Amino acid sequence: MKVLTLNCGSSSVKFQLIETDLDLIENLNEVVIARGSVEKLGLSPAFVKYEKLGFNPFDIPKMGKDLLPDPYTNPEEITKHDEAIERCIGLLTEGDEPVIKDISEVAAVGHRIVHGGERFKSSQLITEEVVEGIRRCVEFAPLHNPHNLKGYDIASKLLPNIPQVAVFDTSFHQSMPPYAYHYGLPYDLYQRHGVRRYGFHGSSHRFVNYRLSRLVGKHRAEIKTVTCHLGNGCSMACIDKGKSIDTTMGFTPLEGLLMGTRAGDLDGSLIMTLLCKEALTLAEANSLLNKQSGLIGISGVSSDMRNVLEAANEGNDRAKLAVDMFCYRIKKYIGSYAAAMNGLDYIVFTGGIGENAVAIREYCCQQLDYLGIKLNPALNKERKNSEGPVHADDSKVGIYVIPTNEELIIARDTVRAVRGVEMP
Repeated sequence: MKVLTLNCGSSSVKFQLIETDLDLIENLNEVVIARGSVEKLGLSPAFVKYEKLGFNPFDIPKMGKDLLPDPYTNPEEITKHDEAIERCIGLLTEGDEPVIKDISEVAAVGHRIVHGGERFKSSQLITEEVVEGIRRCVEFAPLHNPHNLKGYDIASKLLPNIPQVAVFDTSFHQSMPPYAYHYGLPYDLYQRHGVRRYGFHGSSHRFVNYRLSRLVGKHRAEIKTVTCHLGNGCSMACIDKGKSIDTTMGFTPLEGLLMGTRAGDLDGSLIMTLLCKEALTLAEANSLLNKQSGLIGISGVSSDMRNVLEAANEGNDRAKLAVDMFCYRIKKYIGSYAAAMNGLDYIVFTGGIGENAVAIREYCCQQLDYLGIKLNPALNKERKNSEGPVHADDSKVGIYVIPTNEELIIARDTVRAVRGVEMP
């Protein structure tokens, strides 16, 4: 069963074509046929990238760039989402050796939907009722859900009569208990406006926890894990018996860890103080917290951890402060989540920083001996964009690096929704 996954953002469309089905999922025999994207959508020009693969998704991180085919890259005049999605679909059928002969070979389409509110606790076959439910969640994710819905609208016209499935970033965290997701605000604000912690990056946290269970040979119900999705956006999840019981992001993706441009945890009164002292409009305050803070705000160098680490190593004090703050918050959450679960079996690092930044993993695991957390520096140094353990032999807590694969989760849930089987 060939599943097309679509991730539509405000200025990009990313896609993969994956061969998968229930038996292929069980035996880990799925194939990523092709993947690509249209970036900088609306600018002149946009940037098209496309790769023909034909590999098992679990083999790709091990292969490295030298073993993967050279991608097709090209600047093109694409200004609208419908043009971008049409171009993405066209890439699959064009050329002397297309990956599929006809678009009718696509059996289903899976869509990343950022926010499902409390309504959607699992992925859903898209109906008019589901579309309306996603629209009601636009107020929670006004920068994301409208573009996700646009992707569905366009795909349903270009691929009529093909099942379409919504896979929600927030669904995985719907297992959080009320004492973890409520804020200390008047309860009627939750009742009237849905003010609560929702959490994000759910597909990523869910994937790496699933993959961890396979790697260590234990069922998810047997392990207590802290997963660290570290990229430009960062979040951690506290996963007990395969269920998310807490996460760092909250009502919006602003809460929690220090990020590339987001402030993370703040005192609410500080916002009101800044509104007065800086005479900020609401739009300016929003920009300050989401686009001018975090690594770029502290370091003054960059929102990219690679640049910040380089500057810190060259003696830039502000860059070093940004790195210290970044790692300190992660360590605090590891400790608090170990307390919340009454124990900790594994820590997983994923995302662009988590998978590649050797120094960040080392700093985050320092001085956690009381929890039995010990990193193996040599293993850690070897582990870049590849999966496997990085802990010392005498560490009581396993430490793993696992490249995330949200698209595979989307494809798998699409199969399950179409086949009518229960979501895991």
